[in-house]
Amino acid sequence: MSLLIPPSLLVRPDPTDPRLTRAVTGRDQDGAPVQLRVVEERPLAIYLNSREILTAMTVGAHPEWLALGFLANQGMLAGAEVTGVEHDEEAEAVVVRTAAPTDHEAKLARATRTSGCAVGTVFGDMMEGLDGLTLPATPLLVSDLRALSAAIARTPSLYLEAGAIHGCCLCRGPDPLAYFEDVGRHNAIDTLAGWMRVTGTGAADKTLYTTGRLTSEMVIKCALMGIPSLVSRSGFTAWGVEIARRVGLTVIGRMKGARFVCLSGEDRVVWDA
Repeated sequence: MSLLIPPSLLVRPDPTDPRLTRAVTGRDQDGAPVQLRVVEERPLAIYLNSREILTAMTVGAHPEWLALGFLANQGMLAGAEVTGVEHDEEAEAVVVRTAAPTDHEAKLARATRTSGCAVGTVFGDMMEGLDGLTLPATPLLVSDLRALSAAIARTPSLYLEAGAIHGCCLCRGPDPLAYFEDVGRHNAIDTLAGWMRVTGTGAADKTLYTTGRLTSEMVIKCALMGIPSLVSRSGFTAWGVEIARRVGLTVIGRMKGARFVCLSGEDRVVWDA
């Protein structure tokens, strides 16, 4: 498969970045020596003003966007004016500062979120904010889905370099716009949310493509970000589908080549191919 960077991509993974992978030696099934690249995993402490919220295990490609997006996706920055985002590489920490203290800082105890896919959000009610939510009726063309699947599969990535990583890509029509990877799919979508907030990128006409499972938390985060369609090459969870139907989010899974399954929001899908 030939690799090609789509011209529409504004941000993409950099598999050549020496910070993100490490060379490790071992032996194969025949006992022959081998060397391969493995993905790095490092802790990142996220602070909201003076309060440490949690420590996330991350590949560390975009720590400022990850911290900002995580806090935004948890609803912790609602109504707050962000005055700064500071990354201290030596301390392995990011501090997000607001003009005034938020209501959340007094409530939260420190917690650790690992890179394990089964570990979800460590605090808060993720259902909060979904009541009364209305998502845009932006059409989703089947021809665009097929173009996106092919473009993302051919884009140079850490997944193709080393595996053991998840990706999230923000797309508009047939064009991928911003592609992020991390050891946890939640980190990838949070980093994307941070980038959207910093760049002022709107969500109404976008699609979110992910390599990870369509779980309840992924569905909730996508909906709260205002993105009307969520697509994955992986499968679904029942609660994820139930929530997607409740809020009118289009969810498409098992996207492999020209094949896929839509379990919610099929009214947005235009069967043009």
